[in-house]
Amino acid sequence: MNKLVLASTSPYRRELLAKVVADFSCAAPHIDETPLLGESAQQLVERLAIAKAKALAAQYPEHLLIGSDQVAVIDGAIVGKPHTVDNAVKQLRAASGKSVTFLTGLALYDSASQRLQHCVEPFTVVFRSLTDAEIHAYIALEQPLNCAGSFKSEGLGISLFERLHGDDPNSLIGLPLIRLLAMLRAWGVNPLTSAVNKPR
Repeated sequence: MNKLVLASTSPYRRELLAKVVADFSCAAPHIDETPLLGESAQQLVERLAIAKAKALAAQYPEHLLIGSDQVAVIDGAIVGKPHTVDNAVKQLRAASGKSVTFLTGLALYDSASQRLQHCVEPFTVVFRSLTDAEIHAYIALEQPLNCAGSFKSEGLGISLFERLHGDDPNSLIGLPLIRLLAMLRAWGVNPLTSAVNKPR
């Protein structure tokens, strides 16, 4: 059976995949993530997820390659990772009291057969009306500077929300496990019965 490779160095995606699969590798795909002119948020994350998976095909010629990419959309504008405290403050101020849709592109590429499955998983977060004191305190506590939308839903970020809408809360962290597991099963890889979950 082809081995699994996660085309990402994100510790959040690695931790998510490790919840359901014991035997996989991680590698950086090294692609240009600049949005194309006129590209929608959905088109962007889908293209980048596919590009990340395919970028490792030469290095891993007989593997199942998993690519994923995520952005947030606030008032129709694409919002990525803040990288700085100032940007994180701006993102959370913009999200305060609003519904923010997170789009996660997911691709599964078989480098041997060149088969490809891909999708975009939406998830909507309704933010509470946040005070500046709450925003600054949250950023200081969790430092979510490498997270699209400037929060970690698996941690204290949950305190920023009023409610959530979506099929898979894992997609908020960066990897839609329900859809990924369905894709793997379609190719005969089932973590409940296959070698990807050898006894630890």
